[in-house]
Amino acid sequence: MTNTTTERLAVLIDAENVPAKHVAEIFEEVATLGEASLRRIYGDFSGGIPQGWSADKLAEYAIVPHQQFANTTGKNAGDIALVIDAMDILHSGRFDGFVLVSSDSDFTRLASRIREQGLSVFGIGEEKTPSAFKNACNRFIRIENIKKEETNGGERAKTAQLKKEINHAFQLIRNVVLKSEEPDGWAGLGWVGSQLSMNYPDFDTRTYGFKRLSDLVRATGKFEETGENGGLKIRLKDQ
Repeated sequence: MTNTTTERLAVLIDAENVPAKHVAEIFEEVATLGEASLRRIYGDFSGGIPQGWSADKLAEYAIVPHQQFANTTGKNAGDIALVIDAMDILHSGRFDGFVLVSSDSDFTRLASRIREQGLSVFGIGEEKTPSAFKNACNRFIRIENIKKEETNGGERAKTAQLKKEINHAFQLIRNVVLKSEEPDGWAGLGWVGSQLSMNYPDFDTRTYGFKRLSDLVRATGKFEETGENGGLKIRLKDQ
């Protein structure tokens, strides 16, 4: 008999910071990481529906709302409540990791503290999220990479942007490959992928328009390869 286990995850959402229109994609992505055993959202719902998080939307995805009144203008009580609950959940010992859904750098220290305890931290937020929060997570997932395409316009601008980003991807992959200790500069693609995730928590092949790392590597046009399937290796082409 094969014994498989699923990571139990606590999903904590910053209602003031992430739009509800992405909720389907967010939980589809969380499902690839583990089981969203706990689902909570924090914010002030007394003055309206922050970022579109309506009662119907919360009920549809079994998200438990935690109302936090903004006692002082300009202060987000929801952030503080989220952090307090996160620490209680952390010390309960019932979960294997956290998913912090926010683009707010205020959660940087929280992410670091959870990792210090030996649990995984996955961040989900928009591209504008400060690097400090991204780097504090084991992995940071951009909403722009998981959201469904809304329009077909601007394809020319999108293509030009992707070319620019692929050049950026080349620089990151190159940095990793140059650290390889294998003979003649070769590096196993699996090793390259794990090193990219370790050194750049927000690295995601979908940022550059590809589902697989091998396709992204080929798109740069600056690596040669050998082997196949699980044994694929790459190295820099002679310039």
